[in-house]
Amino acid sequence: MFKNFRKGQRKRSKSDLQVQDAPVNGPSAPATGQVISPGDALSNLPPMTTVQLLPSFKDVSKSERQILFLRKIQICCFQFDFTDNLKSVRQKEIKRQTLLEIVHFIQSGMGKIPERSLGEMIKMVGINIFRSLPPGYHEATGPEGGDPEDEENYSEPAWQHLQIVYELLLRYVVSSDTETKFAKRYIDHTFVLKLLDLFDSEDSREREYLKMILHRIYGKFVVHRPCIRKTINNIFYRFIYETQRHSGVGELLEILGSIINGFTVPIKEEHKLFLVRTLIPMHKLKHVALYHHHLSYCVVQLVDKDYKLADGVVRGLLKYWPLVNCQKEVLFLGELEEVLEEMQSAEFQRCMVPLFRQIARCVNSPNFQVAERALFFWNSEHIVGLISQNWEVVLPIILGAMEKNIQSHWNTEVHGLTVNVKKMFLEMDPDLVDECERQLQDKEARGGEAEEQRERVWKRVEEAAAERGGG
Repeated sequence: MFKNFRKGQRKRSKSDLQVQDAPVNGPSAPATGQVISPGDALSNLPPMTTVQLLPSFKDVSKSERQILFLRKIQICCFQFDFTDNLKSVRQKEIKRQTLLEIVHFIQSGMGKIPERSLGEMIKMVGINIFRSLPPGYHEATGPEGGDPEDEENYSEPAWQHLQIVYELLLRYVVSSDTETKFAKRYIDHTFVLKLLDLFDSEDSREREYLKMILHRIYGKFVVHRPCIRKTINNIFYRFIYETQRHSGVGELLEILGSIINGFTVPIKEEHKLFLVRTLIPMHKLKHVALYHHHLSYCVVQLVDKDYKLADGVVRGLLKYWPLVNCQKEVLFLGELEEVLEEMQSAEFQRCMVPLFRQIARCVNSPNFQVAERALFFWNSEHIVGLISQNWEVVLPIILGAMEKNIQSHWNTEVHGLTVNVKKMFLEMDPDLVDECERQLQDKEARGGEAEEQRERVWKRVEEAAAERGGG
């Protein structure tokens, strides 16, 4: 990624080279012959008042590199108006080139960064990336104002600089030379919280960098792990119960999926509560399709860690089952199948009645994708095994839906799949199938008699009303 940045590096002009001749230490540089320690030079370094091109690291001695590093950091703290491309063009380019040189310095390992320089570097990163995000599309139009899938991709005006700053932070965090006992003094809880706030950026490129950086911080800085999990949980709470909009939900869930994958078993009670109070309610939101893939992965990973959670997950999905959104139904059916693959017999028995009532409704759905997805459950050997252990309960619930499809479903593919599933039923227990069919016929007959009775009652009511009207 760093190589791509350097492609746009321009050749330095003579005027630039003249600037390079200026002393690295600036106006307060010591007089000739004066002895000064590197520590004193760093602590007494005056601030830079203008953006100027400095020598490259390879053009100075090793002892001067740390002072030069701080000088370059100072240049990168200057901020510009990127909404106007004609303002401060040369200064912006000098800052961009300086940022690239710092990234290369970190990546190449030319010198170990002392603690003072590290603090200034992290401070510079914060000055550049921590900012008030512009009002989002949803903030301007309200929670119901438009579909996020229809929004155009937003481009951060300052991205040409922000990208390099993010690359710098990423390179530092992943570097094997980074010592967490020193780094955690500057990449502290406040820094991490501000990083998490930036996940609401509408620029997908920025969220991608944030995802990589936060994931590495979670892995490297053990002290920050509870803070990161708690803050993500709070972001999700606000997302579910207040705003119902957040640009970075998918990326945060992707990070969580990796975190959950690393949980030890038995998993802690706080993680079980997170599943029940946060992940399952996230299914109820209108635009769940935007992040469902990562949400489903997190849920299935937790069930994989503790199969006893499967019953609660199934009941949660049934609670938030979509009523009129066929696309969401297909997503829910896919997640439900993955959860059932991890389920054991005892958990299956606790939820099988409401579960197969819902599956029966899906089998009869006029939307062929929903009906087809529900019928695919019988392709899973594990699910069929669970059903066969509880055949007397499941078959009476589902058989009526199968018969209705065979008689009247409009889609030929759904009709063919239903016929195949019924053949499987007959192979498993033909006597029970026959008994259930007789019960269905009796129920239909009783239903027909009840309908005739209702028609007779209404006819008498109409006749009585007509007699009163005539009188």
